[in-house]
Amino acid sequence: MTFSTLGLSTGLLRAVADQGYTEPTPIQQQAIPVVLQGQDLLASAQTGTGKTASFTLPLLQRLSTTPGQGRRIPRALILTPTRELAAQVGDSVSTYGKYLPLKTAMVYGGVKIGPQFKQLRQGVDILIATPGRLLDHVQQRTVDLSGVEILVLDECDRMLDMGFIHDIRKILGCLPADRQTLMFSATFSKPIQQLAATFLNSPTHIEVAPRNTTAERVEQVVHPVDRHRKRELLSHMIGFHGWEQVLVFTRTKHGANRLAEQLAMDGLKTAAIHGNKTQAARAKALKDFKQGRVRVLVATDVASRGIDIDQLPYVVNFELPNVAEDYVHRIGRTGRAGHEGRAISLISDDELHLLGKIERLLKQPLDRDIVPGYEPSFALRTPPGPGRDAKPNRRSGRRPSRGGAQLASASPPQRRRQELPQRRVQSA
Repeated sequence: MTFSTLGLSTGLLRAVADQGYTEPTPIQQQAIPVVLQGQDLLASAQTGTGKTASFTLPLLQRLSTTPGQGRRIPRALILTPTRELAAQVGDSVSTYGKYLPLKTAMVYGGVKIGPQFKQLRQGVDILIATPGRLLDHVQQRTVDLSGVEILVLDECDRMLDMGFIHDIRKILGCLPADRQTLMFSATFSKPIQQLAATFLNSPTHIEVAPRNTTAERVEQVVHPVDRHRKRELLSHMIGFHGWEQVLVFTRTKHGANRLAEQLAMDGLKTAAIHGNKTQAARAKALKDFKQGRVRVLVATDVASRGIDIDQLPYVVNFELPNVAEDYVHRIGRTGRAGHEGRAISLISDDELHLLGKIERLLKQPLDRDIVPGYEPSFALRTPPGPGRDAKPNRRSGRRPSRGGAQLASASPPQRRRQELPQRRVQSA
């Protein structure tokens, strides 16, 4: 199947070709025809599968081929949980809609609201927004949602986790009842299905990947290490293996700031991105990371949803998330768009219970690999999995060394991981 067989207009096909794409991904193959037919949709797909284009392309097609009401009020509304994700969706709409006469606006917090007032007054066809800032505009009567024909709820699971359900209900109360509604989520949990039963009208269900599975192209490994040596081990791995683009996750904003400062003191160009940063600071950090000016980006889970980089080779869990599903979202930042990736988790004694929750969610044990010279003081056993017996830690007999000697003496599996090709990150 090619994009030309999906019934897209010439302008959209030209924009897709400009990006070098010829074959739609599985989620695009299934979702685009449904959206073009005007049906409601509940779709679940792993991150990095082309989910955003699966709704932006048919949305642009429908708006460009059907007349509006004359007034330049929003005909499509796309709600996202974070500013970064709103910007990412906005980039997608601009990229694929560049040959179409449609106007797009983005409204989200963290920036001055005045310029958004002006943009909305000038007229807009597609509005991309975060719930809180959109409600600000609704309350100040600077946006009219009575003409919305298509509503997209992107990353619904994250919006539920962030407590946006009440805001979403208020927004839906401002929309026409006969709209088309599309819900997209990385997981297909029971709360998501209950939400769909409330908001959607006889929806088509699409589930491209099994529930809560991780990307097949992501190699996962766990390095047990004492908590006070985590930062030392992380700096060693980045420097020794020559990793150029590394996304590192912490649980808290304070932890992200502290780790970024420590890595910078180790000589690694590092930036932090989290909810306390201004939108301008977050955008600059992400841009610098994508363009290679920053080697390490330290992020919290809330900020991570807008990080969309096709060829990011490494994700590091400096701290495991409290919610097992967030592990899936984190490592989904790598191994995207058909590329291979590697997810490394640094596990201390107090995180063993969190590791157990993740392995139960994945229904498989994760490989343990103790780095020579960073042996933990606590005992760790690999839990039994399908077709596997419990076994003790895998310890290497190699002593820590400097330079190329360690790589030359590494076992073949470890050498393959160390020699994972470096990839330049392209701007999203």
